[in-house]
Amino acid sequence: MSGFLHEYGAQIARLTFEHVWLTGIAMLCAAGIAIPVGIWLTRHERWARPVLGFANVLQVIPSLALFGLLLPVPWLGERAARLAIVALTGYALLPILRNTYAGIRGVDPVLIDVANALGMTGWQRLTKVELPLAASVILAGLRTATVTCVGVATIAAAIGAGGLGELIFRGVASVDNGLVLAGAVPAALLALCADGVLGLIEKRMVVRR
Repeated sequence: MSGFLHEYGAQIARLTFEHVWLTGIAMLCAAGIAIPVGIWLTRHERWARPVLGFANVLQVIPSLALFGLLLPVPWLGERAARLAIVALTGYALLPILRNTYAGIRGVDPVLIDVANALGMTGWQRLTKVELPLAASVILAGLRTATVTCVGVATIAAAIGAGGLGELIFRGVASVDNGLVLAGAVPAALLALCADGVLGLIEKRMVVRR
């Protein structure tokens, strides 16, 4: 074991950093898109079904197929990391978008009426009533999306984007279970750590609510 870590420890550390970087950027992009769109959908209900349906379609496309479909795109195909981030962002959209929409829609209408009676503007009602009450639901969506993103990011190695998937693919190609575990175990630990941290934040949001 010590010999294995001595030989592959530096690679595991570097690829773990790449994995975290790919996942982190993709999650920031997904949250930056899905949360505002989810809020917008609560104000424009007729668009909710088609937009959520489109996000559902992205979610069900096999990950390797999506990476392959994006390869010919000129601006994306030039950089594997860029392509991987776009694909991972697409996979992370649905849980965040759906939970943002459902969380705000689930706010008690009586509280909305009270906010309106107090003369709050739409922005004040959103930031002081709806978002605080929906925060735990939105965080649950972020939590699900993050775990999914960490897992799918291992496929990014198939297009040369780096990450812990490199060790997994090398291990499969050489029939070396040690290399497969060297990639799979850190990826699983990353997913568990992210889920645990976001779970704690979610619980705190529930208490504050």
